[in-house]
Amino acid sequence: MTQTVRSTWVGAQQRLIQELALDTGDAKFEAQLLLQHTLEVNRAWLLAHEHDTLPSKSDTDFEALLTRRLLGEPVAYILGCREFYGLNLTVTPDTLIPRPDTETLVEAALEKIPTDANCTILDLGTGTGAVALAIAKHRPHAQVTAVDASHAALRIAEHNAKQLGLAHVNFSLGHWFSAVEGERFNLIVSNPPYIEQHDPHLSQGDLRFEPMSALASGADGLDDIREIIAHSLIHLLPQGWLMLEHGYNQAQLVADLMAESGFVDIKTIQDLGGNDRVTIGKNPLIVSTHWD
Repeated sequence: MTQTVRSTWVGAQQRLIQELALDTGDAKFEAQLLLQHTLEVNRAWLLAHEHDTLPSKSDTDFEALLTRRLLGEPVAYILGCREFYGLNLTVTPDTLIPRPDTETLVEAALEKIPTDANCTILDLGTGTGAVALAIAKHRPHAQVTAVDASHAALRIAEHNAKQLGLAHVNFSLGHWFSAVEGERFNLIVSNPPYIEQHDPHLSQGDLRFEPMSALASGADGLDDIREIIAHSLIHLLPQGWLMLEHGYNQAQLVADLMAESGFVDIKTIQDLGGNDRVTIGKNPLIVSTHWD
């Protein structure tokens, strides 16, 4: 039977639903992404040519990609890229896959950064650079510093910055604040590891393929968040903000940790799914009490 463009993605969609238990929308999206990659076309072309016959070589190449996905490998790693906040980012198994929920963190940051101000921004645990680069793209006057403890991840972030032409981002290798000792910022953002180390989800789905160091953080998932909060005030300028992404059920715990450390104006922001996703807090100082 002759395979058309449409019958190819529809068949793949059904297999993704049956074998990976994806919902219909996600299965269709992933099947089309894999076929677009195989044919080196965009979605508009795919839909306009859905009745075209699929060349046999393309069918073979597509089947190879689909097999990898059916074995559980994330689409982002198969394609080597992921869209985030309008940016096309290179993604590898050395980095966490950027997720739509994290765009909530970017939105929260952009609300606090004037469009024409020379603010200093620190992104801790930058991974692909997703958050840092999205902020830099929309706030070209800001000076953004992106830190990661993984040399491999930092190389990917630097590559993404170069590909996007975002020269006003600096990259530093180190564990949290160790890379920026003595420096202070108007805004600190982070999407740190926050999953409990024994959470069964870590051995399921896409998470099986992602770097564990970017996912899990202690028995309650809050070890890294505690460390960041504990050292943030000395790295924030007066009236500066700390913004942390966290799990849907961790908002109150994170807010309490911020309050105990002396942050004020603490609030939690929900993602598009209505889940508590980002908690922010402000340095209460009006003037600096640190040596400049």
